[in-house]
Amino acid sequence: MLTKTLASSLLLASVFIAGSAFAASGAQETIQQVQQIRNATVKITYGDTTFLIDPMLAEQGAYPGFENTYRSELRNPLVGLPMPAEDVIDGIDAVIVTHTHLDHWDDAAQVLLPKGIPLFAQNIEDAELIRSQGFSDVRVLVDGTEFGGVQLHKTGGQHGSDTLYAVPELAQSLGEVMGVVFEAPGQKTTYLVGDSVWRDEVEQVLAHFNPEVIVLNTGAAEVTGFEGDPIIMGKEDTLRTHQAAPRATIIAVHMDAVNHMTLSRDELADYVQEEGLQEHVLIPADGELVSF
Repeated sequence: MLTKTLASSLLLASVFIAGSAFAASGAQETIQQVQQIRNATVKITYGDTTFLIDPMLAEQGAYPGFENTYRSELRNPLVGLPMPAEDVIDGIDAVIVTHTHLDHWDDAAQVLLPKGIPLFAQNIEDAELIRSQGFSDVRVLVDGTEFGGVQLHKTGGQHGSDTLYAVPELAQSLGEVMGVVFEAPGQKTTYLVGDSVWRDEVEQVLAHFNPEVIVLNTGAAEVTGFEGDPIIMGKEDTLRTHQAAPRATIIAVHMDAVNHMTLSRDELADYVQEEGLQEHVLIPADGELVSF
């Protein structure tokens, strides 16, 4: 465990050092950062613009476990935030909600976020729901949306296999999801995949945008009765993503914080080591910041 921790720390340190040296050289005038907060909640900064993605801001154990899922007897979130919630939202310019499941858009976020903050949703239905919760500047994200000098591209995906979506009740509860590609001059193109399994849509985004940074939800969450058929990506999908985008840095998130995740950071770290992906896959701890 100590070896894995040290290797991970050294790899992250190299990213920090490389990013700092590049900025200091004058070759890059703006910064780019990805900060893992907890679960699927991350902050992405492009220069002067910071986005908060999928905020789940409740205290540890605030909600019952998700019914009919793996370890549903546990209460969510399984761990606390790595910093006060007020610090999480400090300095953000906009919020992106990829879908409105509780572990991506929770009651605490709805209370704590300023009601006038620009907020992007995946479709009219989600936008209307969020407006009904008191938010006044809710926008539907479309391909080529511009905000704060950053181009945002909505991407597709599916929150589970076709087998799960063939069950009407599951199809309704899993619903629609989106990912987002971020582009800006002088920045590394970043692809936030969202809660999707490996799909043609994901492969097409990788081929079209050739992202240099990929934020991948890798907890392999499962619903009861469909063991081995996760509703988001897992360790094998991390390898598959690397094979499709071998020059990209993959930042693995959405682990260790909600009950139905079957893949932990430690297990993914073992797999990354076994497959020789250490130079390509980062597994940040909650609160950890990766700079480019």
